[in-house]
Amino acid sequence: MRWVTYDAGDGARTGLLDGDSVRGLAAGVSLVALLGDDGEALAEAGGTARRDPAEVRALDDVRLLAPIPRPPSVRDGLCFLEHLRGCYRALGRPAELPDVWSQTPAFYFANPAAVVGPYDDVPIAPGSRLFDLELEIGAVVGRGGRDLHPDTAEDHVVGFTFFNDWTARDHQMRDMAQGIGMGKGKDSAITLGPALVTVDELEAHRGERGWTFEVSATVNDRRLAKGSLADMDWSFGELLAFLSRGTDLRPGDVIGSGTVPGGCLLEHVDVPDPTAWTGWLQPGDVVALASDALGETRQVVRPAPPVTPLRTGF
Repeated sequence: MRWVTYDAGDGARTGLLDGDSVRGLAAGVSLVALLGDDGEALAEAGGTARRDPAEVRALDDVRLLAPIPRPPSVRDGLCFLEHLRGCYRALGRPAELPDVWSQTPAFYFANPAAVVGPYDDVPIAPGSRLFDLELEIGAVVGRGGRDLHPDTAEDHVVGFTFFNDWTARDHQMRDMAQGIGMGKGKDSAITLGPALVTVDELEAHRGERGWTFEVSATVNDRRLAKGSLADMDWSFGELLAFLSRGTDLRPGDVIGSGTVPGGCLLEHVDVPDPTAWTGWLQPGDVVALASDALGETRQVVRPAPPVTPLRTGF
């Protein structure tokens, strides 16, 4: 099933994507409300959408929102270590990673209020001159759990969607210098969509080491990167098991895979000083993520809103 959240002019609704149309459920039914321990509510809703939808709309006549517009929480992992090596190389640092990166998967808590839809315009983060995209896949938790086992944790994933972790690299540099984790560098926008594609829809893309579907990113229709979940160094099962240690994962939580290698502009910086590089996103640029398995997002970058200084001289 391919679930979407859409607006046809009378507020957000949940529907099932069916070719060039959306088969909508009754008003007031959210996708998160259909997730839970047994999956029966989602399956029943899918049957209702197919047999007796509350409405049927042409896809061109609706605005697709993020499938989970306000997740209970958003965590972003770093499961492709080659992405980190690529960033290190671009910054002139040794690409050999310390042992800590092979001990546990890294992650940070992201901002659920920053979630935007798959075709929404994205303003550059206020005050940023080094604005970037990140090609990622988001796993959506369907069945909650705590202290999950890495061999079975992925059974708690109901499906996948694109996850574009827009990043202000100059703000991120300041965040890292302050040393308490990600802050304003990762706070402006997170794209989810276009649909939540359930795992049963993706069985053809399951291999011995996990999911194998390919994803790509373009800027102004020029390919930036292409990759596959098969290249993950940490699996989603391992990531969810680590995230759930001593705490609860809840239905609707969104877990980012981390960036597919090459899937951000930072990895393509080719000058010693990243602040002097001219390839960062600019107003009017069009960023698209695409996959035969997940669909496509397509967004226009817009100018940053003005910044009010916190103090004179800053």
